[in-house]
Amino acid sequence: MPKPSNKNDIVAAGLRVMFRKGYNGAGVRDVVAEAGVPQGSFTNHFRSKEAFAAEVLDHYFAHTRELVGQALNDRSLGPRERLLRYLDIITKRLADDDYLRGCLIGDFSIEVSQTSELLRERLVAIYQEWRKPFERCITKAQQAGEISTRFSANDLADFLLVSWEGAILRMKVDRNAEALDRFKRIAFATVFTAEPPFGPQQSGS
Repeated sequence: MPKPSNKNDIVAAGLRVMFRKGYNGAGVRDVVAEAGVPQGSFTNHFRSKEAFAAEVLDHYFAHTRELVGQALNDRSLGPRERLLRYLDIITKRLADDDYLRGCLIGDFSIEVSQTSELLRERLVAIYQEWRKPFERCITKAQQAGEISTRFSANDLADFLLVSWEGAILRMKVDRNAEALDRFKRIAFATVFTAEPPFGPQQSGS
């Protein structure tokens, strides 16, 4: 009978360790100790720490996709409300962790994008995939007259995710929800409204 694989346990342990210590601070010994497996199990499944981190990132993003679907596929809400629902879901999860843990995608964007081409390219692909359901939702909101069409749905989706990641970074510093709440309050009173943000567009601009 084949011996059961420890791979999933190691990846899950890696996620916990990298949240606490970051990519550079997380050693293989830390990960296998967290997983409760021998170090040889790590080298059996992963050719390098960099390749391992890519799998941890994929594991994290798979869960993020579920949260996106939970909010943006909720047909009981209008498209604009679904966007805010997603941010509220994430805010609740961050509060449950006492604002100590942020978003691994954002953390990796800061820590590894200049030192690992493999992880940088994976992050590029994640951002592109992550943006698509928001772009679709914003398009529906624009078609329903809930959000201005002054900016493209693509640009608005990217703005939402990038700005939200910045708010999460500030949250980790302050250890409270003020930056998250401020972003939601201002963005949904200006950019994500039916009225064109910053006044009517001038001709020739």
